[in-house]
Formats: sequence, C-alpha cells, structure tokens
Amino acid sequence: MVWESWFTIAIVCVLLYALARRWASTDLLVLASLAALVTVGELSTAFALDSRSLNPEATFYLPTVAQAIDGFGSRSVVTIALLFAAVVGLELTGGTELATSWLLRRPKSAVDAQLRLVAPVAALSAFLNNTPIVAAMLPVVTDLAKKMQVSPSKFFLPLSYAAILGGMCTLMGTSTNIMVYDMIQQSPGGRPLHFFEPAWVGLPATLIGILYMTVGSRWLMRDRKPAVSTSDDPRQYTVEMEVVPSGPLAGQSIEDAGLRHLPGLYLAEIERGGEVYQAVRPTQKLQSGDILIFVGMLESVVDLQKIRGLEIASEQARKVAAPAWNRSLVEAVVSPRCPLVSKSIREGGFRTHYGAAVIAVARGDRRVPGKLGDVVLQPGDVLLLDAPASFTQSRRDTRDFFLVSAVENASVRRPERAWIALGVITLMVLAAASGFLDLTTAALCAVIAMICSRCCTSTEARRGIDWSVLVVIGAALGIGKAMETTGAAAGIADTILLLAGNNPMFVLAAVYLSTMICTELITNNAAAALMFPMAWSAASSMPGVDPLPFAIAVMIAASAGFATPFGYQTNLMVYGPGGYRFTDYLRFGGPLDLIVFAVAMVMIPWVWPLQ
Repeated sequence: MVWESWFTIAIVCVLLYALARRWASTDLLVLASLAALVTVGELSTAFALDSRSLNPEATFYLPTVAQAIDGFGSRSVVTIALLFAAVVGLELTGGTELATSWLLRRPKSAVDAQLRLVAPVAALSAFLNNTPIVAAMLPVVTDLAKKMQVSPSKFFLPLSYAAILGGMCTLMGTSTNIMVYDMIQQSPGGRPLHFFEPAWVGLPATLIGILYMTVGSRWLMRDRKPAVSTSDDPRQYTVEMEVVPSGPLAGQSIEDAGLRHLPGLYLAEIERGGEVYQAVRPTQKLQSGDILIFVGMLESVVDLQKIRGLEIASEQARKVAAPAWNRSLVEAVVSPRCPLVSKSIREGGFRTHYGAAVIAVARGDRRVPGKLGDVVLQPGDVLLLDAPASFTQSRRDTRDFFLVSAVENASVRRPERAWIALGVITLMVLAAASGFLDLTTAALCAVIAMICSRCCTSTEARRGIDWSVLVVIGAALGIGKAMETTGAAAGIADTILLLAGNNPMFVLAAVYLSTMICTELITNNAAAALMFPMAWSAASSMPGVDPLPFAIAVMIAASAGFATPFGYQTNLMVYGPGGYRFTDYLRFGGPLDLIVFAVAMVMIPWVWPLQ
C-alpha cells in the first residue's frame, strides 16, 4: 500500500475513536475527517508528493475535491431528504396516531401493549424512514405507559428496536438501505435490487426479534424513570373541548371514547345545554356539542388536540386571523402591568387586543373555576395561547407578559387532512414497491402532494429534513471514496481474506461482524459507507464469488445497532425519555445483535449464493 493508503487508514481510525469517545457531534467529526483527506491530497498534488507524481504507474491516490464531495449530490442523499420531508405531512396531520391508535386503545397487560406497539411500528418502518416514525410515536408511547401505569422504559427501547428491524425489510426502510443500494448500483458488476429483496433477511429477523423482545423484556429490561418527568409539573391547566357534531365520539360513552383514563388529565365536568354535570360517570353518553372541561398538565392538554372528534371549544380560537398552518401553541405568563389584569378574558377582548386566543389557563396547582371566557386574569396566571407564528417574537419583550415561549412539538394540527396524508404515503409506497416509479421520483411526488394538499407547508417540509443525517451520509461517502482510491479498502480486504482463510462463508461472517461492531461504535450510515468498499473488494478478489451477498451483509449489519445508544439514531432518541443506562442497551440489545447475525448467516447464502 502507498502512503496515501496508510494516511487514509489513520484518519479513519482517528474518526472511529473520536466518534466512540463522543469528542464532538457526528456530522462535525465526519466532515473534519473528509476535510483532512482533501486538504492533504491538494497539498501533496501541489508539491508533487502524491504517488502518481512519484511513480507514474501508481493507481492509488487521495480523492480530488470533486470526488470527495460527490457523495453530497448522490441519489441516496436526495432520496433520504425527500422521505424526511414527505413524513412531515403525516406527523402534522396526526396520520401516525390514526394508523396506530386503534390498536393501542385497550391493551390487557404490559406484554400485550408491547406487542401491539412493536408490530405496527415495524410494519410502518418498512415503508417509511424509521427516524421520523420513532419521533412521531414518542408521545404515543408516553401516553401508553401512563395508561398502563408502568415504567416507560418497558416501551421506548422496544419501540426503537422494532423500527430498526422493520426498516431492514425494504429498500426505503432506512437511510442505510438506500445508501447501500445506491453504492451497489455504482459498483462494477452490481445490479438493481427489488423493493422487497432485503425482506428475505429482514422479515425473519423482525419476527424472531419481536418474539424475543416481548418474552425477554420481562427479565432483561429494568424499570427506569425518565431524567425529566412531565408528571413533576405542578401546573394544572383548565381547558374546554367540544364534541364535534356528528363526529366519531358523539353517541359513545366516556369509557368507550377513551376519555376516562387520559394520562395526566381528568374530566372535571360536562356542560350540555346550560346544565353542568359533575362527577361524570364512565357510562355517560356524549352528545354533539357537549363542552368537556379537562384539568391537567401542559403536555396532556396539548395531546387533547390529537383526539379525533374533539376540538377547542373557544369561539375565539376559530377567529384567529392566521391560518392553521401558520399558528402554534404558546405559553405566556401574565405580568402585573398587563392591561387585562382584573378583567375576564371575554370582557378584556384578549383575541382582539393580542391577535391570539386563550385555550387554557393555569393558576398554580389549583383548578381555575368557571367557564374559560369568564376567568378573571391575575398576575402570575399562565396562559396557553393559540397564536400566529410571529406572536412569540413580537411579544417576547413586551411588559404585558413575564415570559413568552412556544410549546415544543405542539404545532396546531390538521386532523381533517390525516386521511389525505395517509393516502399520499400509501400511494408513494405502492408506486415504489411495484416499480411503477423510481423511489426518488415517488418520494418527490409525495412531497409535492403533501404541500399542495396542505398537509404541510414548504417551510415545515424543509424543517422536517434531518440535515445532520444527510451531512453524515455525504461526508461518509467521500471517506469511502478515499478508502477506494487510495487502495486502503483493498488492503483491509486482503487482511480479512488472510484471516478468514479465503473461505467465502468465513469472509461473509467477518464482513458482517466488522460492520456490526463499527455500527455500535459510530453510526449506521458511516459504518456502511466505510465497510462497503472493503466488502466488495474482498468478494471481488475471490475467484467465482458474487460480491452481492457481501453487500447485503453490510446493509443488514449496518442497521443492527442494538447494543449501544450510539449504534442507531433512534436508540439515542429514546435514551432520555426512557431514563436508560448504557448497560440496558448492552443487556437487552446484545442478544438481539446475535439473533440477527444468526438469521443473516442462514438466509444470505441461501437467497444469494456466494458462488
């Protein structure tokens, strides 16, 4: 190997160590490594120190700038960005909850609830990028844990693992699959894969993995408490919700409507035709136009908007000038200088004065009596407002309020468009799976349809793209190119062959295990980009051996990051909400790593013969 090969290997080793030790964010470290390779390559060329200048017959060299940044414009990066944007419409309309809530409504036990959770999540993750799926399911799982009165740690890690397993089943299930598929097509001798081809390994791994999680979690998963628990919030908001006329809740009992055991909320009373019903019975039937008065925590009040068949009862909220897609929920603390102090919300004309509607009021840990419009404001009251997006900035420095802050993950939803969003996503999946449209084209059409149907705006679609993931993929592809052009990949592949004794099955296992270990220490996309050229080179150097099974091994192993929080992005997403420790991942995810490895070693040689 030439000096460029050793330099590239050294950079990759430093990168792996830095990522494992968490010196900085993943995207920054990968970009810095790519920058080091490009800079040294430029300097060596300028001073005629590269191998081609020293030896005209040399074929190995550090990549040029154009080659290094080519990964940022690859089809895989564009496709992943489009999939992120397409799922935004599903999130903002409540389509995810619509698709899963019916299954999670009445679990009989924690194991039953866990099975009801992981099955639909795995199915959805096969067709949607699993990162936004897990993000959309976090509040659903929080509610499920509260309803079951069990530790959320019983659900969050299985949620992440189910998304990872389901993502192995199709080409669009994970960003890793899309990236490896793109590299297969660009490699000598590579061929296109069918949409469901990864399912030969992914489906049995998912079924066995779900069985393992539902059985093994009882003994291997500890009860943990989240680092920040919403149940510690002392504020008690009072909010009025109206039963939508002719909606899905009209005619149902409170028990059947699922309003009896709402997490962090209780139904204080019902107003119907001027009469007030207190101490509401579970069997009492709801009628169109009923006003339901709930008392509870902020997060739970926000979640009320997700229940189909309920809407904010305040007429003022319907008169806010800004359209639904340009509004958000805002908390504001009333100051003594507010001109509406000692006046009721209705009398003071709050909506006219501020252009926002009060939808809930909190006064310490006490319930605010009376109808919302008749509440007399006092200094220190916390108001939950339905306000235009500009309200937070324009009122932040006013003396009328002590504090003005937007409520996270509480965009005003468009539940009336949930079925449209589900339809768009379904058509996208069918078009890509049937081969009628290329995956990139199908995702692009889905994004345009989401925006045109007002399931999301173009701004929300852009915000929904996880740019750090795209940066990691683009830069990792550049580093992978350096491994190829410098001959480092071929050198490492020769070492693998030497250790495996040129036995294709042993080489396959070595490639899988090496990729899996890299995934656990760094990230799935970086591991795939670094290991793919080595795997392809190792297979190509063995006479009569097809490199495709080795690429499939990289694809599966790069997603098999179960034993550490760092192995997969969704593992990090549930780390805080679940209150987990590092050992929880090792204890519960380690055996799952071995299960998927065993399935892969059986299925890959059977479906894609090595020779």
